[in-house]
Parts: sequence; structure tokens; C-alpha cells
Amino acid sequence: MPEVAETTRKIRFYRLGTLAYEAALELQNRLVDARAEGKVGDSLLLVEHPPTLTLGRSCKNEDHLRMSAELLRASGFAVHHVGRGGDVTYHGPGQLVAYPIFDLKPDRKDVRRYMSDLEEAMIRVCRDYGLQAGRLEGLTGTWIGPRKIGAIGVRIRRWVTMHGVALNVCTNLQHFQTIVPCGIADKAVTSLEAELGEAPPHAEVESRLARHLGNIFHAEIDEATIEELPVTP
Repeated sequence: MPEVAETTRKIRFYRLGTLAYEAALELQNRLVDARAEGKVGDSLLLVEHPPTLTLGRSCKNEDHLRMSAELLRASGFAVHHVGRGGDVTYHGPGQLVAYPIFDLKPDRKDVRRYMSDLEEAMIRVCRDYGLQAGRLEGLTGTWIGPRKIGAIGVRIRRWVTMHGVALNVCTNLQHFQTIVPCGIADKAVTSLEAELGEAPPHAEVESRLARHLGNIFHAEIDEATIEELPVTP
């Protein structure tokens, strides 16, 4: 069967600031439906969340929470069971969360390739700051040595992507003590701030991640305002 030629994509990215996880999820769902119906183009949402724990499909019976969900909520953490792949992860201030709403048809219908592309974008961001990041065999995400700096969890519906990546910029790493991050007990987490000694500007990291995703996906990428979102946040 002949290979499908690479297409030139157009991606619009939006800086949403701090947004509750539920609101971001609802926005993703609306965009995924609109994208699948061909009503909108590819979008990239860049956001920070208040302290939030999300449990993916691989997390059974909340067994990778280090305290009960009730106690975590009482301590100020939102806790959500979600439909993405992967285990449990933390989102919070100082973490760049990127949600690509991309239609992988016709030329990128390969889930492994998509996951690798997301890892590559975070690897390139780290490289921009002089950090040698990479992959660990058998594990997802982006790593600096044995320390995880970027997590991935995705869902694909009708070949349209949702959920995405979480890159630690100046995240409170102590908050990861509430969970077994991604179900991996013997690995640490890190951030750009921890590795560099100071945090780069968050908006700068957002721009770099968006640009690298554009390059990886052979896309023309441009920034749009929240008011230009094709669906209501």
C-alpha cells in the first residue's frame, strides 16, 4: 500500500492561563467534536491548572494515591478519573500543560508515532535550555537521566487527539509526594527550575513548545486569542 504524503497542517495555539481541570476537559471535548466534524482546524491549548490529580485508565482502585481521595480533596487537591491512557499524575501551578486537538488523518494515523512526537517536543524544549533530555526504554514521557520532567497521557477519538503533555517548569515537586507518579515508584520527578537553578519565563516555554510541535507536525503555527476560540470555554 503506498504511503500517504505528508500534509502541511495549520495549528492555532491558545494561552488559556490558569483554568480548572473540569473546564479544560469540557473545552477539549467540544473542540474534539468540532474537529471530527470538520468544523474547526487543529488547535493547541496551553494551560496551567490549580493543584489537581488525574487518574487515567491504567490506575485501578486509586491504588497509586498515597492518601484517600477524600483527604486529598480536603487538602486542596481536585481529584478526577479521566479517560486518557496512563496512570495517575499531578497538575499544578508552574506546570505547562498542552492539549493538542489534532486530526491525525490522513497521514499520521499511528499512535506510537504520535506519542513519540509529543516526547520529542518536550525533549527539544529541554535542549533549548542546555538540558540533555531523552526517553527511557519501556516508559513514556521525557526524562533527564532517571528523573521525569514531562508526562504524557492521551486519548484519540476518530483519530482526533485530546489530553496531552505536562512539562514541569517551576512546579512544586513536593506535591508529587501525594501520588506514585505515573505508577512508577522507583523514579524521581524534576523540573526546568530544579535542573537549571532558576525557572525560565513560563510564556517563553509555552512559545518554544508550540513552535517545536509545529515543526514536528510540519505545520504552520500561529497564536490566537482566547476570544478567537471556535468554541466557548
